[in-house]
Amino acid sequence: MIDYKLGEVESKFADLIWENEPINSGELVKLAADCLVWKKSTTYTVLRKLCDKGFFKNENSLVTSLISKDEYRAMQSERFVEETFSGSLPKFLAAFSKRKELSEAEVRQIQGLIDKYKEGK
Repeated sequence: MIDYKLGEVESKFADLIWENEPINSGELVKLAADCLVWKKSTTYTVLRKLCDKGFFKNENSLVTSLISKDEYRAMQSERFVEETFSGSLPKFLAAFSKRKELSEAEVRQIQGLIDKYKEGK
């Protein structure tokens, strides 16, 4: 698995893109100035880094994502479970449910995911 990791500043900037894409790079500069208080050079520097990492592309001044926000979240979740629980989802759920009681709705959702997984096999 490719290590797609964003720092805090990169995450805020990526969120701006995801929420507004496709977006003209000039409009992105204005948006970053308003929301993040960035200069034009900062915006283009961070955009270039995120394009180099494979998150976004900037073609003909149009910025679009190569990885959706949901895909990024899924990769981060997988990475967390892998690093913290040796890739064991049951260990993660056991640890999570020790500190937070699951509601009946959450239990049904988890069971639904398990059932859906079994049907796909």
